[in-house]
Amino acid sequence: MRFTLLISVFLSFSVFAGEEDPWEEWNRDVFAFNETLDQYALKPVAQAYRNVTPVVVDDAITNVFSNLGEPLIVINDLAQGKFLQALSDTGRFIVNSTIGILGIFDVASHIGLAKHSEDFGQTLGYWGVPSGPYVMLPVLGPSTVRDAGGFAIDTFALSEADPKVHTIDDSRAYYGTIYAQYLDVRADLIPAEGIISGDRYSFIRSLFLQRRDFLVNDGQVTMGSDDGFDEDFEDDFEDDGF
Repeated sequence: MRFTLLISVFLSFSVFAGEEDPWEEWNRDVFAFNETLDQYALKPVAQAYRNVTPVVVDDAITNVFSNLGEPLIVINDLAQGKFLQALSDTGRFIVNSTIGILGIFDVASHIGLAKHSEDFGQTLGYWGVPSGPYVMLPVLGPSTVRDAGGFAIDTFALSEADPKVHTIDDSRAYYGTIYAQYLDVRADLIPAEGIISGDRYSFIRSLFLQRRDFLVNDGQVTMGSDDGFDEDFEDDFEDDGF
């Protein structure tokens, strides 16, 4: 709680706290770097992966990685006081890890245990920490000051809840699974690229900020009809767990 309070105070007194994108010039430079990296290093591999991987196999891989993220979701459920949701998500992990054969099959969704998306950035938002300015992170992509801090906590402080940490001893193999996860997500997003219109930077910024607001408020957000938000693109993010 003290950590959350300190972040809230810092952002509240920041001269940028009320501005959406005060670092736009820097963010656009980082965005251009990320786009170049994606164009030459990630997208070609993702496209090749998509071309040779049967849909049923791709879905199974996506399900496995989604299932591995459930323990972190449960922790953030509890941190937000969503105890029934934590019970449901724990059930999802148990069912999919056993009956679903290590998460290959999403049995839990078929028996009514819905998939949720929770992370520490959402937890901070739940307790009133403002998002702070938009920031484009190298390689990692769009974020905010709050979500960047939440991502760091999820990655380092809560990583002990990640089953991969306890089952993969070799560091190269571990980071290989991380790359494989991002590759799977990147491949799944390829079909949605066609809906991006106008300035790519502005479109992605708008989509990201709306989606985060949507998640922090558990869907209690009214979207404007002319804000560039697209339900299909939202579904792609939800399916991938990001």
